[in-house]
Amino acid sequence: MNAALTEHPTASAVGAAGATLPPTLDPGALPPSVGDFHYTRFAPWTPPLESGVEPGQHPVVIVGGGPVGMSLALGLANHGLRSMILEADDTVCVGSRAACISRRSLQIVERLGALPAFIEKGLAWTGGRSFYKTEEVFRFEMPHDTQQKLPPMINLEQYYIEHYLLDEIVRRNERQAGLIDIRWATELTGFTQGDEGLTLQVRNPQGEYELRAAWMVACDGGQSFVRKALGLNLDGTAYEGRYVIIDIELHSKHPTERRAWFDPPWNPGSTVLMHRQPDDIWRIDYQLRPGQDSQAALEPDAVREFVTRHLQAIGEGDLPWKCVWTSIYRAGAMSLESYRHGRGGRILFAGNAAHAMPIFGVRGLNSGFDDADNLAWKLAQVARGLSDASLLDSYSDERIAAFHVNAESAMRSTEFMSPPSRGFDLLREAALSLAGAHPEIARLINPRQTEAVRYDASPLSTPDMEHWPCGPMPGQVMPDLPLERGHLSDLLQEPGFALIVLAAAEAESSARQRAICAQARQQAVAQGLTLQMHDLPRSPGSQATFEALGAGDEGAVYLLRPDGHVAARWRQPTAQALVDSFARAAARKLHATAPASPVQEAQP
Repeated sequence: MNAALTEHPTASAVGAAGATLPPTLDPGALPPSVGDFHYTRFAPWTPPLESGVEPGQHPVVIVGGGPVGMSLALGLANHGLRSMILEADDTVCVGSRAACISRRSLQIVERLGALPAFIEKGLAWTGGRSFYKTEEVFRFEMPHDTQQKLPPMINLEQYYIEHYLLDEIVRRNERQAGLIDIRWATELTGFTQGDEGLTLQVRNPQGEYELRAAWMVACDGGQSFVRKALGLNLDGTAYEGRYVIIDIELHSKHPTERRAWFDPPWNPGSTVLMHRQPDDIWRIDYQLRPGQDSQAALEPDAVREFVTRHLQAIGEGDLPWKCVWTSIYRAGAMSLESYRHGRGGRILFAGNAAHAMPIFGVRGLNSGFDDADNLAWKLAQVARGLSDASLLDSYSDERIAAFHVNAESAMRSTEFMSPPSRGFDLLREAALSLAGAHPEIARLINPRQTEAVRYDASPLSTPDMEHWPCGPMPGQVMPDLPLERGHLSDLLQEPGFALIVLAAAEAESSARQRAICAQARQQAVAQGLTLQMHDLPRSPGSQATFEALGAGDEGAVYLLRPDGHVAARWRQPTAQALVDSFARAAARKLHATAPASPVQEAQP
């Protein structure tokens, strides 16, 4: 699942205040239940073979069935493309792992169909507090108001994330005749490349066989087999700081917020983080000091001693607790130079197989969701022959650019949370000691939580030709603004491109605007592409949204990509401008036809 976090199960023990540690598991035994979550083992399956080879060719094989792999499969299914997932494990992951899901990721999950379960189980939060020793020195709030459809962040353990995505895959297969084939307990052991695709060697407990794929996507985590088989390396910055993760079951009444303690008296010279998760599971991350042994820190006695000391220091030492999972990690910001490789560029990378991100600012899995969202529609377009294969180069270019934007913020947070040198350490100590009395200095402590990235230099975007006072620029994600009823995102659940038409104030201009957009839409659909059109009429309830999108009396038109990023925008577009921009965003040539009359084309 997420190979960047390696599980270290600990032996059974009992600690102070009724604390218990998880038992050592027998090989093949189910992982113990955590709160309301109960694990299931999924049996391997071998298809009918001919001389050890599965007949036919899979359009897409996804290596790795974690959140990124399953999200990609669901995204491809949204666009009608079949895929097969190879997952080496036979259960969803063990441990909280990636546990913070951003608003942007929730918007993606909504398009995948799994949002209700995420929202029902996840714990929404909007901010957090930071302490220097025992003094609170900073409090932050993420952008949020009553007009927002989704919270800025929810906490939800990765095993729930994977479980809910799997539930949606099952529902999707029932509706769409098995678009997604998951091969549990099936490991990729090798592959060869040809002009028309790849031949994969796989192994499960029933034996070995081969299968063929037109495209392969590596979503197999930080220790990616595919990446290593191609001799590729992640380049960037690796930090020396090491962090221990301890998940505990604790019936605390403390609200859901992010808490960080810098140089606390109960763990001097270190940083400690704490997050509430569903089912009364609390995630504690703490920094190991130089010279501390990683494995020794995971021993039952060391875990019990640290957690007991920490809970006593924050006033919850009398509460019984139980350890349910431990792990250790190093922070790093590293990436492949390209996310597209192999003969004909038929091997793609996403998630931790493509990049590593420090957890500070929760950009790891959230970046992976964005990878899957960006890749799904592009791979579906290319695989179905609707777009030139160069569209996949834009996936690599855009997501590598996003990596550098995310890495810059994450590295600043990491250098503050885990100083890489004595100089950084002294700077942090000075900032923390002054933060309580100087709010402007306290801003240095801001964890810089993840937010949607703009694709500044995307070849799919059409640059603005007019002055816009406000509104999302080409390359930015369309904000989820309120409408008279519901929100903009409610209109964008169907797969494909979308035209958002914000009506002009004058009726004749508005009719002409709709006619031009309807004509462009018909041309795109006639040539095999999907383009939805949504009219937004003017009303008192839509005034704020029109203003936020820069739509004055002349109105406005936005062309959105299937991943919700703005491809182009106009005040009064021509049919040719619409067709040209759509062709650029879809990486194919479109042919404009003679303009139709406004009366005939006033409705899509």
